[in-house]
Amino acid sequence: MSEFTVRRAVAEDSKRLTRLVRTSRAYRGDYSRMVEGYQVGGAYIEHHPVFVAVDASDRVLGFYALLVDDAELDLAFVADSAQGLGIGRLLMEHMTGQARAAGLTAVRVVAHPPAEAFYLRTGAVRTGTVPAADRVHWDRPELRYDIA
Repeated sequence: MSEFTVRRAVAEDSKRLTRLVRTSRAYRGDYSRMVEGYQVGGAYIEHHPVFVAVDASDRVLGFYALLVDDAELDLAFVADSAQGLGIGRLLMEHMTGQARAAGLTAVRVVAHPPAEAFYLRTGAVRTGTVPAADRVHWDRPELRYDIA
């Protein structure tokens, strides 16, 4: 697999994005309750900038959702089978471009603990910790991408 592109997600992508979230290796064990019953709905996709990385066959390799009004990266996932191919880095570069185009100066990320190193490698800086609350029974790293 050498060619992939990033396109705007459409409501019809909902089931594929939901499946990617629910089957992610990163959310097994103690973390599984975070994605239990989770759905990336069509209305969510249509309301927020959601972008998907796909291969030449339109197979979903990863996606992200940017909440422009909150200047926050809400979701970011790469399919287990696409890990290590540069998809995540491509998506974060795309996200910062979208944030810049929207006039944002920074984007907040409340990360899944195992993903913190990825965000740091792709240019985020750690700004703090979000304490456990509700369904999340562990502290999460808080990071920020500064948009130049």
